[in-house]
Amino acid sequence: MTTHMHSRTTGRTNVQKAAMLVGAVFLLVGILGFVPGITSNFDQLHFAGHHSEAMLLGLFQVSALHNVVHLLFGVAGLVLARSAGGSKSFLLYGGIIYLVLFVYGLVVPQDSVGNFVPVNMFDNILHLVLGVAMIALAMILTKGRKTV
Repeated sequence: MTTHMHSRTTGRTNVQKAAMLVGAVFLLVGILGFVPGITSNFDQLHFAGHHSEAMLLGLFQVSALHNVVHLLFGVAGLVLARSAGGSKSFLLYGGIIYLVLFVYGLVVPQDSVGNFVPVNMFDNILHLVLGVAMIALAMILTKGRKTV
């Protein structure tokens, strides 16, 4: 009598781990954007717009809207990390969103009403790096694998 052992992997895939990590970092950044001291000029934090002079880590211009977007993006990452397909989608489409934000930051003048997120030069560089890294993670960690 031959018995076939069916081994079910209950661990997370690498793409799920990456999506969880990226989601957790976004969640942390969203929280830190509301913490005085970590966010300098906290008394100048506006809901939205380029008039918000609050600076996360003294570098990245943030507003309450910007922080909320980070929080929502982090939650989305953690929720989508429940499946490999969701993880790949989060990293891939999230990366595309960040590349669009990078272009937005280059095109929209920093002192205009169009800069409602708001973003500065450091945000632009970070958005480029995030976009490329997230897309690379989605592609590399799922190469040759079927994600469901």
